[in-house]
Amino acid sequence: MTITAAMVKELRDKTGAGFMDSKKALEQCEGDIEKAMEFLRQKGIASAEKKQDRIAAEGLVATYIENGVGAIVEVNCETDFVAKNEDFKAFVNGLAKHIATVKPADMDALNASVCACCNMKIEDAVKDKIATIGEKISIRRFEVLEGDLATYVHNGKIGVLIAATAQDETLLKDVALHIASSAPEFVSRAQIPQEVIDEETRIEMGKEDLAKKPENIRAKIVEGRVNKLMAQKCLLEQPFVKNPDLTVEALLAGKLEIKSFVRWTLGEGLEKRQDNFAEEVMNQMVK
Repeated sequence: MTITAAMVKELRDKTGAGFMDSKKALEQCEGDIEKAMEFLRQKGIASAEKKQDRIAAEGLVATYIENGVGAIVEVNCETDFVAKNEDFKAFVNGLAKHIATVKPADMDALNASVCACCNMKIEDAVKDKIATIGEKISIRRFEVLEGDLATYVHNGKIGVLIAATAQDETLLKDVALHIASSAPEFVSRAQIPQEVIDEETRIEMGKEDLAKKPENIRAKIVEGRVNKLMAQKCLLEQPFVKNPDLTVEALLAGKLEIKSFVRWTLGEGLEKRQDNFAEEVMNQMVK
């Protein structure tokens, strides 16, 4: 059977596969578009598994809020180019909505859940997206909060989701922006684990500038330093980013309380790609 350019274009439009892969799939499937799509999916799933050892530290952080349920998710890919791809963005944003709707208990539950839009298990939808885009894609983490919520996402790189005791859209948006900017780790001092305080105390006690101080003086200096460090970690004790004369606690006084928040920076703690663009092109040429 003759495989026409129009047939190849139709298959490419439906799958996002390359020209030669599409042509080969149509030849293998005797021009049957549906069978060729399945052929490419199978080929994509196989190649997706080969991509799992690649470094994926780019990507997007996305959030979604509806009916008092909010989700935040980080999805990683290999390159910033793919992270800016509209298809990838739509996938990540759709995943955030799916998580808020399904509220999966953990990553296994998420992977096993079925997406209402594509009628596929999430783990299969990820493999399908790998086949289409051609890079390793992985869901790194997600979290769900419920209640009076607010969110702020900065360029897909920093994501914040807040749960409060009351809804005040303007105020909570300001607090979300503050959290994105100032990176607190806890809402209040009461949430800081004792081991965190103990570790900071140990580090400060061992600093060289205090080595010759009397024990009682050194202890007081260390207490002051640790107290300052803990204040920097607490949302309520931080100077409000839009008005440093106010603490966040003073800003919220008598209005609402922050119950919890999630703040993620894309790729934090992950190994970054080291190869440059020229090397990447050469790598593709020799494959």
